[in-house]
Amino acid sequence: MEENFLSLDDILLSHERLPSRTECLFPRLGYLEKSTDSQDIQEGTKMELPLWLAKGLYERKRRVVSIELPKVYREGWRTVFNADPTVVDLHKMGPYYYGLGSQMLHFDSPENPEIAQALLQTFIGRFRRTMDSSQNAYNEDTSALVDRLDSLERELFKMGQRGLNSFQGWEKGKASHLTASALVLNYRKRKMTDLQA
Repeated sequence: MEENFLSLDDILLSHERLPSRTECLFPRLGYLEKSTDSQDIQEGTKMELPLWLAKGLYERKRRVVSIELPKVYREGWRTVFNADPTVVDLHKMGPYYYGLGSQMLHFDSPENPEIAQALLQTFIGRFRRTMDSSQNAYNEDTSALVDRLDSLERELFKMGQRGLNSFQGWEKGKASHLTASALVLNYRKRKMTDLQA
């Protein structure tokens, strides 16, 4: 996924913390590590870095930091997601489960194919229930349904709700008048100029 620097969700996603380990000495940066009084960050120090910093420091050739998988993407949790993804509270796991998971694929890990497959299967397994819930909750309190959803699923839920509300408005005769698409209007203008020429 490409990052959009104007999207609040992408900005919040970039601040998700990843477990990492330093692969070299960081001189005079000890003040960043709260658990030590040392002036330097020593090689092998375990710390949590925000995604934006981890991506900036991670290099395949020159090992500056190594990134560890967050627990929600490890094999144990992948097994749970493969069994039944609908029972898991993704928002509690991290509000950006799919976004962070796709960003984790940028880091070299032998588990990347399994992570990608787990993300896809989890999304597929939860998509139908999310959309069914959004289509069958007209004028109801949906907070209990939405609380367990990831941010991507919440957006899909909102789109489904807007579609349902628009359809209900159309059924009741409250829809606005149909207007021609801008694409059709431009095509007509172009066709008229071609005929005049």
